[in-house]
Amino acid sequence: MAKKNIVPLKELNLTDRFLFDEVMEDPTIHQEVLSLILGREISLLQESKTEKESRISPLIRSIRMDLFAIDSEEQVYNTEMQKKRKDDLPRRSRYYQGMMDTGLLEPGIPSYNLLNDSYLIMIMPFDLFGHGKYQYTFVPQCQEVPECRLQDGTVRIFLNTKGKNDDEVPKELAEFLHYVENTTDEVAQQSESEKIRHIHERVCEVKRSEEIGVKYMQAWEEKYYEREEGREEGIREKLKELVGKKLKKGKTAEEIADMLEEDPQVIKELIKEIEKEGRS
Repeated sequence: MAKKNIVPLKELNLTDRFLFDEVMEDPTIHQEVLSLILGREISLLQESKTEKESRISPLIRSIRMDLFAIDSEEQVYNTEMQKKRKDDLPRRSRYYQGMMDTGLLEPGIPSYNLLNDSYLIMIMPFDLFGHGKYQYTFVPQCQEVPECRLQDGTVRIFLNTKGKNDDEVPKELAEFLHYVENTTDEVAQQSESEKIRHIHERVCEVKRSEEIGVKYMQAWEEKYYEREEGREEGIREKLKELVGKKLKKGKTAEEIADMLEEDPQVIKELIKEIEKEGRS
């Protein structure tokens, strides 16, 4: 199978997780993006200064959440770029937010009132809910009394780059989401937002970096070979399934190899695996 041509780093948009993560590695840019999304100024802790942060960081990494941060008021944020549409995203957001909470509690008997407010933010180049909104914000509320909020400190925000309700959101947010999907000099220059210009400067810096360019190539190669290994493993499992069916019909290894046009040695190895699994 021929390798699919790699998209050059300089042509990536922020919808690409690699570029998004690299750009947001800059704490000032991370802070500006969060401020832009939430419509208020945020001051992030620049280093891992709290015990809570050091406890939760390994958990965040273990479930492949993108960007984790704590601000000066100890509010917790996780931002994820989600390029592919998947039907499990709402439930995944529930799982991620629960994992965030797990690391925030002190060891021993916790006081739940000490749980930090937490924000889970997903940015997507598609409309997950189909209502044409740029932003969908979810907070727990009472079904019987809608104005009654649970006030458990959790907020989930889903951002859609293809929103249509420009008159209902800040202009800066709409411009940012357009820029995320079309990360070009032209789109950045059209914006009046100082934050978007700062973000674009960081994007250009990342795209010019030889070191990050090498890192991008390595990441792409790793992902390619992981996909190939997965494809080959899937083919092997399918072949093993066919061999198992032939065995049940009393066919020999040589007969199966001939019928499936496979190497007899490969078929014998698969038969050994099947027999071993049958004994376990």
